[in-house]
Amino acid sequence: QVQLVESGGGLVQGGGALRLSCAASGSIFSINAMGWYRQAPGKQRELVAAITSGSNTYYADSVKGRFTISRDDAKNTVYLQMNSLKPEDTAVYYCNVQIRYSDATVYNYWGQGTQVTVSS
Repeated sequence: QVQLVESGGGLVQGGGALRLSCAASGSIFSINAMGWYRQAPGKQRELVAAITSGSNTYYADSVKGRFTISRDDAKNTVYLQMNSLKPEDTAVYYCNVQIRYSDATVYNYWGQGTQVTVSS
């Protein structure tokens, strides 16, 4: 069993910054990709940023140049540094981690979600 614990959300003024963290613990053989999704009220969950085991990154167009995803494999943790925040970044942010087990099966795990609210 794997648990993901997110932290770092909160309320910030437009133009401000927040750093989200997501730590995985439990029975982990290895971790493939790690990512951050967000879901605003009345909208579908969308991929914000992702990072592969080789540290290749992907960003949604709406956050390019403002958000940075990184990972610390020694801590089984993924981070999302969010700068120049805008009110439209307001959403619940969820981390997603792909765990690979010794038999090569891969499972997706989700964090509990953390609220990010950006005031104008």
